[in-house]
Amino acid sequence: MTSLDRARELLREFPVVDGHNDLPWALREQVHYDLAARDIAVRQDAHLHTDLPRLREGGVGAQYWSVYVRSDLPDPVPATLEQIDCVRRLIDRHPRDLGAALTAADMEAARSEGRIASLMGAEGGHSIANSLGVLRGLYALGVRYMTLTHNDNVDWADSATDEPRAGGLTAFGREVVREMNRLGMLVDLSHVAPTTMRDALDTSTAPVIFSHSSSRAVCDHPRNIPDDVLERLPANGGVAMVTFVPKFVLQAAVDWTAAADENLRAHGFHHLDGTAEAMKVHQAFEEGHPRPVATVATVADHLDHMREVAGVDHLGIGGDYDGTAFTPEGLADVSGYPNLLAELLDRGWSRADLAKLTWQNAVRVLGAAEDVSRALRETSAPSHATLEALDG
Repeated sequence: MTSLDRARELLREFPVVDGHNDLPWALREQVHYDLAARDIAVRQDAHLHTDLPRLREGGVGAQYWSVYVRSDLPDPVPATLEQIDCVRRLIDRHPRDLGAALTAADMEAARSEGRIASLMGAEGGHSIANSLGVLRGLYALGVRYMTLTHNDNVDWADSATDEPRAGGLTAFGREVVREMNRLGMLVDLSHVAPTTMRDALDTSTAPVIFSHSSSRAVCDHPRNIPDDVLERLPANGGVAMVTFVPKFVLQAAVDWTAAADENLRAHGFHHLDGTAEAMKVHQAFEEGHPRPVATVATVADHLDHMREVAGVDHLGIGGDYDGTAFTPEGLADVSGYPNLLAELLDRGWSRADLAKLTWQNAVRVLGAAEDVSRALRETSAPSHATLEALDG
């Protein structure tokens, strides 16, 4: 039996829990939530990384669907609700394949039924508009993690890719973390600055997650996790879910992106400019400087290092499919997870190790957050703190 055969056999018993997939936002951007126009019951290779046939091929047993909205929207709350509605409609449209999940027990039940447990995670604290009431509303609607920031700071927390302002978490930011603990909503530290990571670990009484982040020691990108933070996961009980985005996992891709951005600026364009003129400049740069290509081995290098630092009990997978334009060779879409497991088997990872990586760690961490929530709800009421009162 080949390593790939062994990987597929393992996934039949311990399927992948993927921490982050941006299909809902892709459906908004491509077809304005017309689910018939991108029917995921059939392969959508030309348009999406994700559909039901490829989820099955990839051995996915649970998916956190990101209900991400852009941080520059004037009012992010309605858009977040539309994202939640999209996930619910997907589940309703495909009841034999997708099962709504709110708890660790729901995840196990979906697995026993042969369905893909469908959970939701809000990507960016801007989605709560500085309101703990909105936070509670998102939890009531089924959101089970919130990434404290996206690419930009929020009023109460610093992002990894913005200029530091709060120095980590403000007093209100710590109150957000405590209320998430009370609710049973996982604190997601992907996208946040290392100062925010450390403050959240100091504050949280429940395990945290990184829904889609890799190792900064292996690839020096601010979206990745420093070793001193990874070292704290065993005491916290949390899980770091490695991501596949080439510019986060391959140092050559980080360096190439920096050079491409500098080239745009040298020609008078912002590095995020998507106009036709800017794209011509970028395409000319890429023709002369081919884009570096990440591989399955690149991602495995991160997992090897993260295992050494944090331990195998604190690792997971968060591919970021349909949230990235480029993917590694061998991980082109959601059907690729067996290739990663085969690579890890060839590197000496055991079946027990891989069962933790794919299924057991992610289920455990949600269950642990539920346990903390039950204890806190017996002793504490919902917080009425406001940003103005704590940070004003």
